[in-house]
Amino acid sequence: MENKKIITQKITPCLWFNDNAEEAVTFYASVFKNSKIGKATHYGKNAPLPEGTVLTIPFQLDGEDFLALNGGPVFTFSEAISFIINCENQREIDSFWEKLSEGGQIQQCGWLKDKFGVSWQIVPVILGEMLQSNDSEKSNRVMQAIMQMVKIDIEKLETAYHG
Repeated sequence: MENKKIITQKITPCLWFNDNAEEAVTFYASVFKNSKIGKATHYGKNAPLPEGTVLTIPFQLDGEDFLALNGGPVFTFSEAISFIINCENQREIDSFWEKLSEGGQIQQCGWLKDKFGVSWQIVPVILGEMLQSNDSEKSNRVMQAIMQMVKIDIEKLETAYHG
């Protein structure tokens, strides 16, 4: 754990948790390589949560900055915001899927909600190329294949792409 400031990018996503930001940050840092957890701030007296409760924690996942906030039960996560994990191969997809879906909720088309309610899209990097093909029949076949999937299967996408 580092005590120095780790937020370095211009725009940083802030994730609002009820009261388990520290648990969530520790979990995410265990899932992603090249992760860091910064110094937490804590609530003082007469705050919305008990004194000493973690208020914020800066952290990095694979070098990307985030901030976790314990704000109480006022707001919850929805699929309106999700994080895309671009994976190089099926092994990487399978690994992220297994770790992030544990205790969560699997959904369709490579989407899942983790045990904290945060939505993730776990997709292969080749997907964008396939969907942006100049051959609309290829991209349509890929889209139809994805609509039938829960966890993305690269081999099935390639089969659909090549007809």
